[in-house]
Amino acid sequence: MLLNRPTAEGIAAGTITVVLRRWDVPRVKEGGTQRTVAGTMRIDSVTECPGDHRVTAAQARAAGYSGAAAAQAELDRRTAAHTYLIEVSYLAPDERPELAAADALADDDIAGIGAQLDRWDAATGPWTREYLRLVGDNEAVRAPDLAAQVGADVPRFKRRVRQLKGLGLTISLGTGYRLSPRGAAFLRGGLSR
Repeated sequence: MLLNRPTAEGIAAGTITVVLRRWDVPRVKEGGTQRTVAGTMRIDSVTECPGDHRVTAAQARAAGYSGAAAAQAELDRRTAAHTYLIEVSYLAPDERPELAAADALADDDIAGIGAQLDRWDAATGPWTREYLRLVGDNEAVRAPDLAAQVGADVPRFKRRVRQLKGLGLTISLGTGYRLSPRGAAFLRGGLSR
């Protein structure tokens, strides 16, 4: 589930407690968590309603809208079988910036990162080190241009870079990506092993 910055920040501040989505099938599970630009949020409950559900004033306020009409207009931009009322709460700050800045990697750190990358490569074929090198050599280059260089579709490319970001190896920019200090340290130490 994608959340824009104002919504994520509202969840972190406690002013937004509900996210409204229209989907054919649920894309989040009760008890799950999700990282956002404002930190990690918890999925407290997922309530399925008919696709033509009308948003109440209380639901709209809980979702950060000025009123039911504004929330309904946003929801009506997409047709789907169901409307989901997703209750959310703030769980913890995003640890990725601190992780990304940690560039003093011990041998155990390099081995742990390498083991995770190896698992991802084993599941889908090798890509992790190639993507790290690509991002390192092409800072602030648009994702579609990078995806074309490795013959990947853009959504898959972005998903994979987010996986690397989850390990603190890459940083998303306004346009494109760059290696984090941790990612650069891994490339220096981890690829020579």
